[in-house]
Amino acid sequence: MSARPPTERLREELVRRVRAVFNEEGQQPVPPSDDALFARDTPIRLVHADIVGMMVGGIRGLLLQMLHPHALQGVLDHSDFRHDMHGRLRRTARFIAVTTFGHRHDAQAAIDRVNRIHRQVGGTLPDGTPYSARDPRTLAWVHVAEATSFLAAYLRYVRPGLPHAARDEYYRQFAVIARALGADPVPESEREAEAIFRDLRADLRGSAQAREVAQFVLTQRPEAAPAALQATLAAEAVGLLPPFARSMLGLERPRLGVLPARAAAWGMGTTLRWAFRQGPRGRVKPDRT
Repeated sequence: MSARPPTERLREELVRRVRAVFNEEGQQPVPPSDDALFARDTPIRLVHADIVGMMVGGIRGLLLQMLHPHALQGVLDHSDFRHDMHGRLRRTARFIAVTTFGHRHDAQAAIDRVNRIHRQVGGTLPDGTPYSARDPRTLAWVHVAEATSFLAAYLRYVRPGLPHAARDEYYRQFAVIARALGADPVPESEREAEAIFRDLRADLRGSAQAREVAQFVLTQRPEAAPAALQATLAAEAVGLLPPFARSMLGLERPRLGVLPARAAAWGMGTTLRWAFRQGPRGRVKPDRT
């Protein structure tokens, strides 16, 4: 039996390192199922398969979510994010993976588990206003912040010319998960996403706590990830934020470092798609080795 070529060993090591970032120790990756909620090679599975796009989009989405005072207070009151940020991000990534690629029974179990957790999350804001993680409008903001962020990153790094029909289908597919979690309103097209985003913007507030969480998110390096990775992802996530969000979070748009960061993100995306045997649009290529 001939030894594996160096390129194959490199590919396997990259895959191992990336999986270590997203999975708890001993946890296996989610196996793609043909009986998932969504068919293979449909927009949601293509968008959510791109690792760099999901990491940048995930940071952007989290920054946007922290501008909603109810979502922010829920994190402050009911999570140990300062000591378990990586665990929180891993659990979120796991939920996205299971509901997008996993067997539909596993997806439903994951949704049920989150709904049970949300029933326990509630309290009051500093001004005495009650909040609940089951509030449909708060869940709508959490969803639209995620969906617009994941798609924006995919358009930047993978397929800028994704047809509008495919973008609309992405929102229609993601709406299945959002509604199962109790979100309302939920967009089913790009135009609806833009309209709901504008409407829900009235609920947002800048605050010292939101700015503190934003800085914490932007400076935390994922475990098992290269040291330069966080700076690149953070710069790109901030650059993708709408100007009003950067202003509310006290962030400046990257200037001198924006082109190197973008080039690094493009390069990482290309390398990781090669490592995971994905084509330029996220489809898994046949293994001919």
